[in-house]
Amino acid sequence: MQEQELIPHLFRTEFRKITAVLCKLLGIANVNIAEDIAGETFLSALEIWPFKGVPENPVAWLYAVAKNKAKNYIARDHLFHDKVMPLIRSSSPAGHEIEIDLSAANIADSQLQMLFAICHPSIPVESQIGLSLRILCGFGIDEIANAFLTNKETVNKRLYRAKEKLRAGMVVIEFPPENEINSRLRSVLTTLYLLFNEGYYSESQDTILRNDLCLEAMRLTYMLIDNEQTDHPDVNALLAMMCFHSSRFEARKNANGEMVLYQDQDELLWDQELITKGVYYLNRASKGDSISKYHLEANIAYWHTIKEDVTEKWENILQLFNQLLAIEYSPIAALNRTYALSKVSGNEAAITAAEKLDLTTNHFYFTLLGELYKDIDREKAKENLLKALSIAKSQADKQTIQNKIDRL
Repeated sequence: MQEQELIPHLFRTEFRKITAVLCKLLGIANVNIAEDIAGETFLSALEIWPFKGVPENPVAWLYAVAKNKAKNYIARDHLFHDKVMPLIRSSSPAGHEIEIDLSAANIADSQLQMLFAICHPSIPVESQIGLSLRILCGFGIDEIANAFLTNKETVNKRLYRAKEKLRAGMVVIEFPPENEINSRLRSVLTTLYLLFNEGYYSESQDTILRNDLCLEAMRLTYMLIDNEQTDHPDVNALLAMMCFHSSRFEARKNANGEMVLYQDQDELLWDQELITKGVYYLNRASKGDSISKYHLEANIAYWHTIKEDVTEKWENILQLFNQLLAIEYSPIAALNRTYALSKVSGNEAAITAAEKLDLTTNHFYFTLLGELYKDIDREKAKENLLKALSIAKSQADKQTIQNKIDRL
């Protein structure tokens, strides 16, 4: 890797690890200090490496600098002498130097415990996602603003309020007690699910950013599976869903950035390795006697990895959508169900079901109606597509809809 690419790469992979470990040491109230120390570590690399050369082991160098900066901060700051040091001393042998453990095992534990702290029920879900991106994924404020299609000021305010809630609530960075794991895990899975969706369905034009959001959601879900306490069937189901969706990532947009609809995607661009992984985790998810929405969405995503347009496929997808809507109703899931319904019962039945939804602020709603009316009433098809065009936000979506209008 070229020197100019190395520090940004290490920032993305190591900033989160250093921050998580320091947060665990210093407590959630001092998350800003942990971030500052991690940031200063990389600033030192930017200042030193261009002149003295990249060290033989860059990661070890960063960890050593981070440890020294953290120890120096603790040594000089009265807050730690008065409040934190007594706690640290009480759990350490007399005279023992403070140990900042940046081992792989402690990094993994710290990140997972930090994930539970960030996904505390007192924090709004959108703030949980923002904090996860910042602290656990190493995203910069600009990147988070881009992901949420907002500005830096809004992101900074949102993160500040979330950190204040964690501080005021004195949230502890640790695994929840065994009797709370299931309820707390639900919040964590919701955050990871939404984080993945921010990438997969993002209207941002930054393809790399969208891809990274999905990969980070998958990385954090892998961490849950790697831990015995959180290796639950619904976690495996969520990861299976992510694998299936991600397998078609490269086929969803063409060279011009325009959305390629499912039926037009090039199957050769689908990632078969990810599909195989998805099947593996879906099989693991089958243990136990409960079915979550992640199980159903993973199964729907699985059937979409079979390109053949056969009746069995769409009948299965339709039944899965019916179960999903019974467990947790979602207007978007109901809209997606109508496409499967058109494949099983015909376009007229699907139009009747879709129009009952009345999702008049959603361009996908009018786009689907345009498709369903295409072979029944071309004027109504065009009317719906023009409505979709008028409310679509991204240029890529607008171009996709315009192409449909041109082909009528």
